[in-house]
Amino acid sequence: MRRMKVIIPVALLTISMGVLAFSKLHKEDPPGRYEVIMGLVGQILTQGHYQPKEINDAYSKEVFDKYLKSLDSEKKFFLKSDVDGLKSVSTHIDDELQGAPLDCFNGINTIIKQRVTEAASIYPELLSKPFDFSKEEKVVLDPDKVDFPANAEERREAWRKVLKYRTLEKFTELQETRDKAAKDKPAEKAKTDTDLEAEARAKVKTVYDRYFDRLKNRQDDNERFSMFINAITTTMDPHTDFFPPAEKRAFEEQMAGKFFGIGAQLKEEDGKIKIANVVTGSASWKDGRLKANDAILKVAQGDKEPVDITGYAVEDAVKIIRGSKGSIVKLTVKSVDGTVKVIDITRDEVVLDDTFAKSAIINGQHKLGYIYLPEFYADFNDRNGARCAEDVAKEITKLKAENVEGIILDLRFNGGGSLQDVVQMAGLFIPEGPIVQVKSRSGDPMILRDRDKSVQYGGPLAIMVNEYSASASEIMAAAMQDYKRAVIIGSNTFGKGTVQRMLNLDDFYSNKEIGALGAIKLTQQKFYRANGGSTQLKGVASDIQLPDPYYEVAERKDDDALAWDEIPKASFTPWYEPVPVEALKKNSEKRMASSEAFKMMNDNISTLKKLEGQESYSLNIQTYKTEQKTNSNALKRYDAVNDKVKELNIASLKVDLDRLSSDSAKLARNKDWLKFRQKDIYLDEAVNVMNDLIALSYPKLQGKPANK
Repeated sequence: MRRMKVIIPVALLTISMGVLAFSKLHKEDPPGRYEVIMGLVGQILTQGHYQPKEINDAYSKEVFDKYLKSLDSEKKFFLKSDVDGLKSVSTHIDDELQGAPLDCFNGINTIIKQRVTEAASIYPELLSKPFDFSKEEKVVLDPDKVDFPANAEERREAWRKVLKYRTLEKFTELQETRDKAAKDKPAEKAKTDTDLEAEARAKVKTVYDRYFDRLKNRQDDNERFSMFINAITTTMDPHTDFFPPAEKRAFEEQMAGKFFGIGAQLKEEDGKIKIANVVTGSASWKDGRLKANDAILKVAQGDKEPVDITGYAVEDAVKIIRGSKGSIVKLTVKSVDGTVKVIDITRDEVVLDDTFAKSAIINGQHKLGYIYLPEFYADFNDRNGARCAEDVAKEITKLKAENVEGIILDLRFNGGGSLQDVVQMAGLFIPEGPIVQVKSRSGDPMILRDRDKSVQYGGPLAIMVNEYSASASEIMAAAMQDYKRAVIIGSNTFGKGTVQRMLNLDDFYSNKEIGALGAIKLTQQKFYRANGGSTQLKGVASDIQLPDPYYEVAERKDDDALAWDEIPKASFTPWYEPVPVEALKKNSEKRMASSEAFKMMNDNISTLKKLEGQESYSLNIQTYKTEQKTNSNALKRYDAVNDKVKELNIASLKVDLDRLSSDSAKLARNKDWLKFRQKDIYLDEAVNVMNDLIALSYPKLQGKPANK
């Protein structure tokens, strides 16, 4: 399988219909937890997946290769002899899913632990001595271009070159900093190159110390087994995932926009977990003892033994600090004044309102409303919880009260979410009709319709997307495009046209002693546009095509993705005043052709693609500096793109500012949110397109609100 350059999280499209007809498993002499999970996963994939592949020896081999890649993506641990030796069990995975002993997982697990331990002694020794950057040698960093080392000597040499390259990066950065400082303060004694080379090695060692600390102390058998199961599930298709209990909880929290914890945002700094800020109204805010920049040294669950979290990644620290509502977590904290104390906090609900829909006003040729929707969120465990369709409806009401002449809905980087909500949200902009067609493994497609004949907003509408816009975002964009209701602006979308359902494995196994099993997010359906075409693989082609610097991330880059197909068109009536796509496209192309900013953007994308294609990198300092200078000069043109974009007059609604006025942290984040959009080349062009749309289709709206 080809290596995906960027992996992005694509959220769940939830469904309420269709329950797998599995019976609970009852065993008088129950197998171990891993065996139970394997058996359930095999049953669920074969009986419940939308389009199951045959789970056979060929499937097993693909899983085997994928799992090795997840454990050793850079080919710096396993030896070629390891891989060759393990090939005897590479065809066992299909049998293990049906109850055979876990020979493949256990065999790989034993070897990777040994190889990690060995590598942990290699890097400190290599970094203990100076590197000679005058030699002419190269390193290949793309693992697809190299094989596993043939023996221990080759493995050590591979580590040496990578560590030398990382040190060279740090060394030249330190040289630049020193030389710049020497110009500013020439009287001060500057560090020598020998000093800087030693400092660079020390910095690289710190990075790898943390990396190996995680591999040796926190990537345990359970985590590696979860990776093994995910290699199995994602070979069926990229969006069928296994969630161990902690990750299942985190996923549900993300979808709901709330969780139970202490209410503090964390950051990693110098190997320590620190408090970035305290959420107003949260348990920590009410307690009052936890302050910004305090370092959390240890975490204890109630009266249990505390866990030292030094060197933890933020996401790992979050997992043990969060927990159930009303439970107590004890934090050993080092305050900014140097004092160390234990703070006990009772966990409570924390609402992540930064992940919810929000709006702003863009003033210019026309007064435009701007709605930002980061995901199609929905709280499935609380009928009174946040739902994005309801929130977008509220933002529309607020914008209409401001007498906007058009609305831009920004779905860039929106990975999807709730199917129910996207159907409801699309209905805000059309009288009624089919939004999306959903097809199960067997049976005819089911049409999901908007049945409310009222239209909350009938004025000019634009939807912004990019290659990260996926799933529910694609349903929304496709529906508005099929109805000719809105102009779609951006690049081709991701191409995720499948529907998943979360299945709790604990519902299928009755033995409580074995512990929580986790869940499978299973692809059970495929969705299709109102016009019958699938968004799977192909995505949605924007009406106004803008250059996208995010490449090689889409569904079509994954060899395990399901294929594109189509079904009969649903019956629907397009919008009474269709968007004049060709005229808008012509005007936009003319603007971009004369835009220095877009020319620079296209040049930069070409440069990035050339850099991505580079197979080897010099370890000679002079050659390296020459290459970096060439690359840096090319990429600096991208940094100057924003200088060529006029600043948008974008501001928050007064009602929102009043709501945020009591929380300085939220006010600061809101200010940053607006500032980021002031010099947004894509939003700027979306405004231009909207101005054209108003002039071409809604001439009577010139200077008037679009409160249709």
